[in-house]
Amino acid sequence: MRAAVLGSPVAHSLSPVLHSAAYREMGLTDWSYGRFECDEAGLAPFLDGLEPGEWAGLSLTMPLKRRAMELASEVDALATEVGGANTLVRRNGGWSAGNTDVEGITTALTEAGAGSPRGAVVLGAGATAASALAALRELGVPGPVTVLARSTARAGEVIRAAERLGVPVAVAPLAEIERHMDVDLVVSTLPSGAADAHAEVLAASRADLFDVVYAPWPTRAAEAVAARGGRVVGGFPMLLHQAVAQVRAMTGREDVPVAAMRAAGEAELARRATV
Repeated sequence: MRAAVLGSPVAHSLSPVLHSAAYREMGLTDWSYGRFECDEAGLAPFLDGLEPGEWAGLSLTMPLKRRAMELASEVDALATEVGGANTLVRRNGGWSAGNTDVEGITTALTEAGAGSPRGAVVLGAGATAASALAALRELGVPGPVTVLARSTARAGEVIRAAERLGVPVAVAPLAEIERHMDVDLVVSTLPSGAADAHAEVLAASRADLFDVVYAPWPTRAAEAVAARGGRVVGGFPMLLHQAVAQVRAMTGREDVPVAAMRAAGEAELARRATV
């Protein structure tokens, strides 16, 4: 059986390392996991070219998460609410679209001891911010959740996702971050380096920080929060646990080897840091 990660760009993806480690530990010697550069226009022809009995599933990164939902024969409720699917699994002759990013976030926060915040702020208003709102709902965080966007004019999609999720949100400019730090948790969905300008503000707050960046790590924001004794959760645990959920969905097995996947991912990140 085959599986792969698709996206553009995709060369940096850790998914092949994580999934392949799982297959080895699970004794799935006839399974393989690849990586393919694919944009939105290329997704439909790529899917059409796959042999039905040969492929178990696909992991999807940007910019394919919405396009995958359009092409799937079925979409699960969570992916519909969030507005994006990061997983396609073969089912009943078609493709079933799902979202494991939310499980990745909730599990990462829970295992770090940050899974019971009484209030949260989300930095950024893209697709990952929508998954973060779903995760905060799963963790029982009372609303409203403040979404701080670099451009509030571009926050329409996350606002619509919040409405589908039933999560009350307030949107404000990221430049006003100091006014919104009376919370237990800050979830940064910003790209690498984008939260660094706010490191001092984050360090001055009492909030824990979950930063979805996993490389380069630690970010300046993460270092600042850790230096004042705050709890910091990086993006790698999220990546790990969303991959665990994907392996479970694609193989149909519950004995997914989290420890082996974690060790393989950490080793690869350490290798990349020295290159």
